[in-house]
Amino acid sequence: MGKEKVLVTSALPYANGKIHLGHLSGAYLPADIYVRYKRLNGDDIIYICGSDEHGVPITITADKEKVSPKEIIDRYHELNKLAFEKFGMSFDIYSRTSLPIHHQTAQDFFKCFYDQGLLVEKKSLQFYDEKAKMFLPDRYVEGTCPRCGNEEARSDECEKCGSLYDPSELKNPKSKITGETPVLKETSHYFFPLGKYQERLEKYINEMSDKYGWKENVLQYCKGWFNDGLKDRAVTRDLDWGVKVPLDNVQNKVLYVWFEAVLGYISATKELSNLKGNPDLWKKYWQDEKTKYIAFIGKDNIVFHTIIFPAMLMAWNDVNQDKFVLPQNVPANEFLNFEGKKFSKSRGWGIDVDEFLELFPADLLRYTLAANLPENKDTDFYWKEFQARTNGELADILGNFINRTLTFTFKHFEGKVPPRNQLDKIDEEMLKYIEEAPQKISSLLEKFKIKDAVFEMLNVARAGNKYFNDSEPWKTSKSNKDKCSTTLNICLNTIFTLAEIFEPVIPFTSKKIFAMLNANPVEWKNSGKTNLEVGHQLNEPQILFNKIEDKVIEQEINKLSKAEEEPKEIIEQISIDDFKKVKLRVAQIISAENVKKSDKLLKLQIDLGEEKRQLVAGIAKSYSPEELIGKKILVVANLKPAKLFGIESQGMVLALDTSEEGKVKLIEIDQSIELGKTAK
Repeated sequence: MGKEKVLVTSALPYANGKIHLGHLSGAYLPADIYVRYKRLNGDDIIYICGSDEHGVPITITADKEKVSPKEIIDRYHELNKLAFEKFGMSFDIYSRTSLPIHHQTAQDFFKCFYDQGLLVEKKSLQFYDEKAKMFLPDRYVEGTCPRCGNEEARSDECEKCGSLYDPSELKNPKSKITGETPVLKETSHYFFPLGKYQERLEKYINEMSDKYGWKENVLQYCKGWFNDGLKDRAVTRDLDWGVKVPLDNVQNKVLYVWFEAVLGYISATKELSNLKGNPDLWKKYWQDEKTKYIAFIGKDNIVFHTIIFPAMLMAWNDVNQDKFVLPQNVPANEFLNFEGKKFSKSRGWGIDVDEFLELFPADLLRYTLAANLPENKDTDFYWKEFQARTNGELADILGNFINRTLTFTFKHFEGKVPPRNQLDKIDEEMLKYIEEAPQKISSLLEKFKIKDAVFEMLNVARAGNKYFNDSEPWKTSKSNKDKCSTTLNICLNTIFTLAEIFEPVIPFTSKKIFAMLNANPVEWKNSGKTNLEVGHQLNEPQILFNKIEDKVIEQEINKLSKAEEEPKEIIEQISIDDFKKVKLRVAQIISAENVKKSDKLLKLQIDLGEEKRQLVAGIAKSYSPEELIGKKILVVANLKPAKLFGIESQGMVLALDTSEEGKVKLIEIDQSIELGKTAK
């Protein structure tokens, strides 16, 4: 294969929190391994990433901490950049979407689409939180899906069944910011006609897949979107924080983060070009049809990189002479879980990258994650597996082979590469194996089968150990010096091959191995050949991997057991005046019935003495309608009416949580208490 010009991007991590191990397994470690391999292969490659720094989550975090959004993004950009560096990520640049060069790039795309009449201004109803005084993005509205009944659906999309719908169809919507029921309020936005590009997108994806072998999980996700039919998507939002809409007659609107964030790849490459003193260098990669563009992402970003971003590039290319390349492949990974559960900051479940690297060297983590990447299905990080791979594979197989070979060479040949004499069959087989191994690994990496490639890398170390044992140099050093010399020559060149092929996965260790060999990497295709000349002086061997003791792992597992304990509820204190506003009344249930299409809700008619009311309560999993009739209960009588499943609820019943999930126990009142009495 000839030398290639390659552009690689990893999804921009959001700058409102620290990255954890799951992030690494999705979009970052696989890309870094691929990039490092391609550099060793001699290809012309650049690797682009940076922080995604706009959108409502940033402002919410800032509001909670009573600081500016800039303070939030500055903090997490630097924290994540440093964590990536310690982990060994080899970005050519780690940029930011808050930079002027990004704002200008995003505005240029918007203006291009606006000037060609592509964008359509439409009025629409959007959820508005009256308490927070803001329009709510999709991710900050949660309710019941009108299609499948999922009670954690977003305002316009259900992640469970994949349905898209109008926000007005969402049932029982709640603001995730305040917990209030939002109202639908009219606003005006510019929309990108995504449906206009569906036929072209389907053709593009089919062609790329046929030619370059896209992963099945990616293709199925795209197919689901196409089956539903692509629809217009708003490219503006009613926010203060973000890239301003570049139109004189538009105020207090920014470009939607989904629209501008992907353009961060382009703006970051422009920034890199400026830093190199060649402002047009970025065009060499983005606007040359010979460029091979690979976009590494997690599965939650598939739609943006296979459908939306390509459609935006198509729209640009339709009217501009300088045309952008589209992704040749989007090797999205599934999710990495932690000890059998999803990562959760709120529950303290998981570990951030910077915390992990305070405990263990980066290469131990890189190897364990690489050997268990969620390439085709979700996988898990387990502390015990991390220990087993470190001790049983890195230390006992790779480290042991290198140490015993170098130690033996210093003991019997003064630390110099001994000559290779007459070869036996076992020698010829080993030389053939190490010569063929890099090409076998290369073919896997080119197909993004990184987990399989890592397995084959370790197999070379396994083969080296077997060859060493079968050759018995501890015997031949006394009985046949020439044979011993040949064995160690081949073992030392095998170590050179190991240093090279493992560099993409464990770069810090690879550097140490090359230092012990007193040598430098070669081009990948030559790594399995004889690279150490006879008489070449080696450096003293060092222990590469220290084994992890059981007590160290037990400490980390014990931390998790604490996270599993029921968290103590943090009770926000209120004043006596606040409490006086809540009116609790004694009421009697006079009728009850199930709410259609809900397995949680019951519609109740209650008697407050002076009036009767209708309530909707989420108690259907705890009580049947029949057993509720006649019960006296406590209700909040002065709660604003709200609609649940289209049914008005004029108050709220009081109930206690039970240990059984989804079940509650009503606070029942003695039958002798008069209806309408106030609870104090």
